[in-house]
Formats: sequence, C-alpha cells, structure tokens
Amino acid sequence: MITGVSRGRVPRRGGRRRATRTSRRLGAVTEPALPRTLARPVDHELVIRKSRFLAHLEPVRDTAAADAVVARLRKEFWDARHHCVAMVLGVRADQARSSDDGEPSGTAGVPMLEVLKHRGMTDVVAVVTRYFGGVKLGAGGLVRAYSGAVSAALDEAAGSGAILRREILHEVEVPVPHADAGRIDNVLRDWAGSHGAIVAEPAYDAVARLRLLVPGAHLESLRSGLAAASAGTLVPEVGDSRVVDVA
Repeated sequence: MITGVSRGRVPRRGGRRRATRTSRRLGAVTEPALPRTLARPVDHELVIRKSRFLAHLEPVRDTAAADAVVARLRKEFWDARHHCVAMVLGVRADQARSSDDGEPSGTAGVPMLEVLKHRGMTDVVAVVTRYFGGVKLGAGGLVRAYSGAVSAALDEAAGSGAILRREILHEVEVPVPHADAGRIDNVLRDWAGSHGAIVAEPAYDAVARLRLLVPGAHLESLRSGLAAASAGTLVPEVGDSRVVDVA
C-alpha cells in the first residue's frame, strides 16, 4: 500500500534538474534503492542489570522536528539520568547526528546511529532514556545496551508493519481528448493497479490531462499500453520525480 507522497523533488547530484515534461520515448529506468523510514513511533524497554533503557523511535522530517521529540522526552522523563540521541535525515540518509548525553564518549549515541545506518533507516530520530540501576556496565556493556535497545525497537517496528520502504516514482501526464477521457482513465487505473503506480488528480482545459506517478521500470510498459489502447495516438509526457513511502 502506498501511504503518501513526500513534499519536494528527488535531490540530484551535480546540478539542477529541469522541471519540464517530455514526451521522449523512454525505456526502463533503474532507480537506486532508497533508505527506509517509519510509519509511526515505536517504543521498546530493555532492562540490563537493573538499568532501564527506554528506546523511542519516531519519524521526523528535519532537525527541528527531531529536536522537538528530544525536548518532549526530556520533559516527560525528567528524572532520568541520560537521554541519548541518534538521528538520520534526508532522502538519501546523508545527514546524521548523535549525542552521548553524559555517557562515556562513543558508548551511546554513535552505537545507536550505527544501528540506524546498518538497518537502512532515514528520517528517524532515536532517543534512549536511561534510568541508572546502580550497577556500572562498563564501556562495552553500554555500547551493547544502547545499540541493542534501538535494534530491538526496529525489530518491533518490522514485526508490526511500521517500517516503510521508499520508491522513486516519475510524474507522468497523458493529454487526452475529452471524448476519450473516461475510457482512457479506466485503462490507466487498471494499468496502475498492476504496475505499482499511483493515479493522481487530473486537470481539465482544452484536453483532459490524466496524471500518474510511475516507477521508472514501468515507463516503457506505460507507453506501450497507451499506444495499444489509442491506436498510437496517445503518448505519455514524463516530468519530474517524487519519493513515496510504501508499506
């Protein structure tokens, strides 16, 4: 199930992309695999030698949202000794930050961050709140505890269907004479249902402009299907790209 479309366009390296549509004939476009994200917040508690490690993972869009989550948890668990943080942001997971919050350097935030990266997550903040149980765990014990709390929370997320994969889809517009719009709309909806595409809102002016978001691998299939349904008179116009979250 497709759960939503992100705001903005897919970032590109090496300059700006043109936003104009094109009707050029395209073959299959292979897209790079994108990091995954969370559909909703996830919590997990880990108890090790009387210390409680409360892991909270939450989807966020930017550092401001992540900082708000951290501030909320600090207020909620005001009497805890540590609130260690790791976050990964960006469509390509190219932004990261972590904090040990008073634990020995490198024993909390970085191990948590490594779990998020290893599990291919982005647009996620992880906060592990620790209530000290009176027994020191040592550097190795802390690394295992903080990383283990985040890993266990991700396992719970995976088991409950809370992890979303992301796909790059291409904006496609099909100009259709009004007299044929109903029939072609039905053709496109049937095609979209079996090719992982999204039917978007149409626009109407001199012609009906039917719109879809289409995986790159199926662009040529769409062109062929439209040609067959219209005796070669309809050609899809391919525009920009978007990232969507898929359950």
